[in-house]
Amino acid sequence: MEFLDPKIEAYTLSRTQEEPEVLKQLNRDTHAKVLMPRMLSGHLQGRVLQMLSKMINPASILEIGTYTGYSAICLAAGLQEKGKLTTIDVNKELETMVRKYITEAGFNDKIDFLIGDATKLIPALPGPFDMVFIDADKVNYSTYYDLVFDKVRKGGFIIADNVLWSGKVLDDASKMDEDTRAIVAYSKKVHDDKRVENVLFPIRDGLMIARKL
Repeated sequence: MEFLDPKIEAYTLSRTQEEPEVLKQLNRDTHAKVLMPRMLSGHLQGRVLQMLSKMINPASILEIGTYTGYSAICLAAGLQEKGKLTTIDVNKELETMVRKYITEAGFNDKIDFLIGDATKLIPALPGPFDMVFIDADKVNYSTYYDLVFDKVRKGGFIIADNVLWSGKVLDDASKMDEDTRAIVAYSKKVHDDKRVENVLFPIRDGLMIARKL
């Protein structure tokens, strides 16, 4: 998923605000203790997500796919004073780590962490949401989009991660695996949806940002 020239990436990071110490430690712990650490948002994307959240200044955020909590902490930094972020993940094994870092980041009162199948939990969530971040199983991206759409306020944002999928979205369709086909279908679905305006940012592994009209 690394598309930038390493020197350009190094320069970019040198001109980007450093991670807070709690996120540096979470980054280290994730790489040392958890499978597939590349799933972590990381320094640059984390700062981007925090900046977007601070620009939007949401009262309510929904995150689908918590992993170890890095992106949730970044997004929560932009919440309004009494704002809430609800984050959902199916992996109970990471609960202790996630809750530890949510506490250390000082967001216990702002982040609600739910464990379970997001397709079953989302319908029961009241909304409305100012911001939704999708970063879970790729085959369900389009399902998540449909489930959250009516819960997003007019002018709200739906952001999806990994829409470049390490460049595999450019493969011949006959050679794509199920996840790649799902990502391509999701991007097309959003791009063709006249209810939103959208832009795909080639940041890290790609962020598709849709604003509800």
